[in-house]
Amino acid sequence: MVYKFKLVSDEVSNFSREIEIDANSSFLQLRNAILDSVDYTKDDIDSFFLCDDEWQRQEEITLEDMGSSSDQDIWIMEDTPLNELIEEEGQKLVFVFNYLTERSFFMEMKEAIPGRTLRDPICTVKRGKAPEQVIDYDEFEKQIDQSAKLEDLDIEDLYGDSQFTEEELGSGFDDLSLN
Repeated sequence: MVYKFKLVSDEVSNFSREIEIDANSSFLQLRNAILDSVDYTKDDIDSFFLCDDEWQRQEEITLEDMGSSSDQDIWIMEDTPLNELIEEEGQKLVFVFNYLTERSFFMEMKEAIPGRTLRDPICTVKRGKAPEQVIDYDEFEKQIDQSAKLEDLDIEDLYGDSQFTEEELGSGFDDLSLN
């Protein structure tokens, strides 16, 4: 069986990738296919997170065993086949490619294609330019500070009430849609 994943970024609105990969492949092979599709180096620590329908992170699949002493299962990318944790279409994941700044790609398993196999994963759709792999940390902090200032504003001052129409909100949130 082949899984088809779609990736988007909350940093770049016109960016997306689609990766097809055999269901028996490891999370490490998926990671490498993602990094290759966006021309990132493979020398950083990163993780996948299985998410619920509201993008709340649940299980973590790490690149390396970090020596956690918790009672939870530890999933290592190299040792974990995709089909061990991903069972159905619509499964949401987050791939954190930069731990320091928590930058990530949002992913969804869009389709499971029975009767097909793939020896190597392939990127079948490449839209837009990926966000930079590494950003200046000081610049990142400035963006966070600006976001915090915006959160301090009273929304009612901007719109007059707390009920918004789709036209008032615009299409900014459509960019995270994986359809």
